[in-house]
Amino acid sequence: MNYLKKLPFLAFSLFICLAHAQSPCENGFAIHTLEGVTTSYPCNGYDLLSRVPISVLATTLGTEEGSDIWGWTDPLDGKEYAIISTTNSTAFVDVSDPINPIFLGRVETANGNTSYWRDVKVYDNHAYIVADGVGNHGMQVFDLTNLRNGPNPDLTFTSAINDGGVVVFSGDNGINIGSCHNIVINEDDATAYLVGCNAVSGGPIFVDISNPSSPTISGSYAASGYTHDAQVITYNGPDTNASNVTGVSSYIGRQILAASNGGSNDKVVFLDVTDKSNPQFISEITYPSPGYAHQGWFTEDHKYFIFGDETDEMNFGNNTRTLVFDVNDLDNPSLLSTYYGPSDAIDHNGYIKGNKFYLANYRAGMRVVDISTVNTTSNSMTEIGYFDTYPSSNSTAFNGAWSIYPYFASGNIIISDIERGLFVVRESENALNTKEFEITNNFSMSPNPTKGKSKLTSNSTKKIMTVQIFNVLGKKVFDKNNINARNFVLPTDNYNNGIYIVRINDRTSKKLIINK
Repeated sequence: MNYLKKLPFLAFSLFICLAHAQSPCENGFAIHTLEGVTTSYPCNGYDLLSRVPISVLATTLGTEEGSDIWGWTDPLDGKEYAIISTTNSTAFVDVSDPINPIFLGRVETANGNTSYWRDVKVYDNHAYIVADGVGNHGMQVFDLTNLRNGPNPDLTFTSAINDGGVVVFSGDNGINIGSCHNIVINEDDATAYLVGCNAVSGGPIFVDISNPSSPTISGSYAASGYTHDAQVITYNGPDTNASNVTGVSSYIGRQILAASNGGSNDKVVFLDVTDKSNPQFISEITYPSPGYAHQGWFTEDHKYFIFGDETDEMNFGNNTRTLVFDVNDLDNPSLLSTYYGPSDAIDHNGYIKGNKFYLANYRAGMRVVDISTVNTTSNSMTEIGYFDTYPSSNSTAFNGAWSIYPYFASGNIIISDIERGLFVVRESENALNTKEFEITNNFSMSPNPTKGKSKLTSNSTKKIMTVQIFNVLGKKVFDKNNINARNFVLPTDNYNNGIYIVRINDRTSKKLIINK
């Protein structure tokens, strides 16, 4: 029986050294000091809340580098956690207070071998982890509710099978998983899809995870060859005529897998995987100047698939290229348009939330692209913001931002950087733009920044009727009605250092900085 390794009480020391480490994006840079080193990160519209270095997240086994990232929100209390994979482990960080992240511990690699490609996804309060190129690693399953106790000296678990909250699934039904490049999960049908594995020619393997302590393989698909990455959706798009799938009249409600198949036959393949024992081919699409078909994501209306090739910038000298496939007709996908970014940095993982496409652009960091007009054939995407985690260069190389998780309800975004670890950022205009306070509209605050109280003043005949104060998480910490005065002293003496939003008369918002 393996054992729980003792972990020094690093979490508390990390909490102290990162306290109040937020850095606003001002004049194109977020200037951040950590462990005595000051770095200027290029930015546009996104503030840096905190950073946890890779040296804290990873163990000392092999080269310390970061790879994939995902998030978990505890349904009991709404706390948010970053889960970041590294060459030798998967680390857990409490980012509920994004300015003061708390490192909680890690799950070590399953078989003692390091991997530059470790991926993680979440379902039903469990993390599912795979790694590539490391022999018989299998799929690790970790119960995330272990994190509820906060920093704990025993909260680093070995890879023991059924020991310490970690299960290792190696396969069944005649399939030995081995190593896998990636994992995706469709929460609607409690299935993990393992891709790029040693088995079934690298095609997707379907794993029933309805019982996380005892996963089981429910099917696979090898006919289209190696799959590098994928997304699976419960289809709710416009295609109601499933002409390419036997026995199905409409794709509505079906489980659709979009496979990015990189390699000698670069393409995107669409499958109906509703029946795990009988997955059916729908269609496939190729594209001009392929380098390596890497990863893509459906728009939320399921009309378009936004896709990235990982090596075209390196092979052909173009700027960051993102392709938009029209999948209004799943049976006949087509290339709608192509977007080129402002640099020749390599694109990696991209995710969609609303009308924004969040792209991990390696040396160019996180790029945020407006896709609200993606249905047009020209200028369909426009960059509207960025945070560059690799400030020294935007050139074509495999460094910098690996992946992004933009789905926290708080609006905070977590980024995994290969060399620099975990970044927590947030859109500046969403309550965290801490530029020097300017008097706008009819109200002013003084002093700002403040060490205690701050006086709110009406600069016109308009009176102050209501005042609300929100903290960095968007939580309301003060609410006063029926003031009916031209001056009001904000009761902020006992507030912690940080950034607050003061809302006056339910219309005007001001930023208040407390720096004691």
